[in-house]
Amino acid sequence: MKHDEVRAALEGAERIHDGAAVEAALARMAAEITADMADDLPLVLCVMIGGLVPAGRLLPLMNFPLEVDYVHATRYRGETSGGHLAWVAKPHTPLKDRTVLIIDDILDEGRTLAALQEYCAEEGAAHVRTAVLVRKDHDRCLPQVRADYIGLNVDDRYVFGAGMDYHGVLRNVDGIYAIREED
Repeated sequence: MKHDEVRAALEGAERIHDGAAVEAALARMAAEITADMADDLPLVLCVMIGGLVPAGRLLPLMNFPLEVDYVHATRYRGETSGGHLAWVAKPHTPLKDRTVLIIDDILDEGRTLAALQEYCAEEGAAHVRTAVLVRKDHDRCLPQVRADYIGLNVDDRYVFGAGMDYHGVLRNVDGIYAIREED
């Protein structure tokens, strides 16, 4: 993707949540997580690459002892729709008998999150909780998948920013943007 195409996409996108709304959502999520998990010494799993920004912004707000690792499992690989789940890296920290918090950027259909929850259970995690910055409002999510901590809700549109990408770029954009729908 060329720089001009990326710039045009950003300029043509609609900002649906500004940076202040994202910060407020992260602060609220951190307070909820702290209230629930401060006594657990949880293992926080950052889902790469989209969960990097939300996790990086949440971790300093969670003022209690925790351990951090990452997992890289993806269905998108730069595309706008997901395919087969590909494991790039599994956590290095043992999950057996641990309370695990999975942090990801978005809950859309829930296939990635379901696979990660299943993996944690298979590895013997005592409890698995999930946090997502954004949840899409639609009825296509797998019925057994839900996020325990949700920052913001968005309409069923292609969104980017605050960790979510537009064809592999613009994860660093402050706020959350949606590609304008064609008339």
